[in-house]
Amino acid sequence: MKIKTWLLITFFIVMVLPITGAYSLYVWINAYYQDKNVAEYFEKLTELNQVKSVLENPMYYTKNADIKDVEALTNDRLAITLYLKSGLILYSSNPLKSGFDTKDSIFKGLYELKQNYNAFTYKEPVYQDGELLGVYEIQLVRTDWIKGVESRSWLVIASSILLFLFIYFAVMMLLNRKLNRPLHELMRQMRAFAKGEHVESNLVARKDEIGELAQTFLAMQDEIETARAHLKTEQQQKELMIASISHDLKTPLTAIQAYAESLQGKALSKEQQDEYRQIILTKSETMKHMLEDLLMYTLLQSTSYHLELIEVDGAEFFEMALSDYEQLCKDQGFMLEVTCDIEGMYAVHPKQLQRVIDNLMSNAWRYGAVGTTIGLAALNTRKCPTWCFDFVKLALTKQEGMYIIVQNCGQGINKEDIEKLFEPMYQADSARTKAGERGTGLGLNIAKQIIEKHGGTVELVSKEGYGTAVLGWLPSIKGEN
Repeated sequence: MKIKTWLLITFFIVMVLPITGAYSLYVWINAYYQDKNVAEYFEKLTELNQVKSVLENPMYYTKNADIKDVEALTNDRLAITLYLKSGLILYSSNPLKSGFDTKDSIFKGLYELKQNYNAFTYKEPVYQDGELLGVYEIQLVRTDWIKGVESRSWLVIASSILLFLFIYFAVMMLLNRKLNRPLHELMRQMRAFAKGEHVESNLVARKDEIGELAQTFLAMQDEIETARAHLKTEQQQKELMIASISHDLKTPLTAIQAYAESLQGKALSKEQQDEYRQIILTKSETMKHMLEDLLMYTLLQSTSYHLELIEVDGAEFFEMALSDYEQLCKDQGFMLEVTCDIEGMYAVHPKQLQRVIDNLMSNAWRYGAVGTTIGLAALNTRKCPTWCFDFVKLALTKQEGMYIIVQNCGQGINKEDIEKLFEPMYQADSARTKAGERGTGLGLNIAKQIIEKHGGTVELVSKEGYGTAVLGWLPSIKGEN
């Protein structure tokens, strides 16, 4: 039951139960009094008849009459007053009554046994030979009744207090069980989680707001723990990256220093000096690329970094982007097949997309077999270059947009490596590379992040003994194919 519903029901019960209890006590006491009244009425009526037989004697209604028998009837429970017809009080066992009383007061309520809170009152005239002599008044004090009322009043008060205490403690126990204990348990679990402990909560089984709160807390715990694990992994990757790049930078830097020191000597020929200068430039360029990759990777990891995409004509942009690689391939010992067959408009960041192609081509040279052909293509989906491997053609499954394809021939990559190649700092076996060259291990990860920021995807397919291809897919601008 929801806590809101439970509280409303509890509030209703707390409001209704005292009223119901009070009404039940009232009904019980009223029924008791009615039964008591009937019994007492007949008891007093019997007692009254015994007294009436004495008071009906006319001799008592004359001045200076002997009323010893009347006095003998009176006691602390029975009071008698004798009136003359004129209103003169002949006798009264009540010392406060004396003198005269009005006729209206005397003759009011004759023959009627009046039941008051503290006494029964009865008046009756006395006649002799048809002449009114006077009136007698009998008061029967309700001593037992008064004691009963007082005892039951205390009983009502005590019952009301007990009922109130019962309701109070019952509600307090229910609130403690329903709210206080679960909330304290949830607070304890939160404090335990804040100290780094993993919490398993049994409160999720509850079908109320506290159960929902516990489920939310556990979901938050899972998200935080996942974020912590992710941050820990990222920190480890950063530490590994710094150590790896520091090591990789040390190699060309040592070479640069060695060749620079050699150039300071005078024993080198002109050809050797030119060769050493060229080596220094090459090593410097390598270091520059490594630092650029590191800077780019760090920039892409930032959540505040967004690529500013511009709208371009696909044919014009990619025709220019795929040019100028032929001579570079020849310098690396490869032949190049270029295919550009694309239509439509695309949203791209020209500089970063060119970086993607550069990184993919650099990997193709590094891991390809020297003397083979590298394929480079930019084309709409549902189109395929003739030079693509069959396993590459099967991977071209998108129905709209365009593909950037970079394919090389070589030893290929096994499935275990394929799944890890897009991870930062991961590199395949250096024995597979041309002359054991190594990069930063960030190129594919950078390419993947850039293409994903374009709204696209990257996939690597390979077959051992044939070669490898990277397929980058980009969506066209809405309404374009």
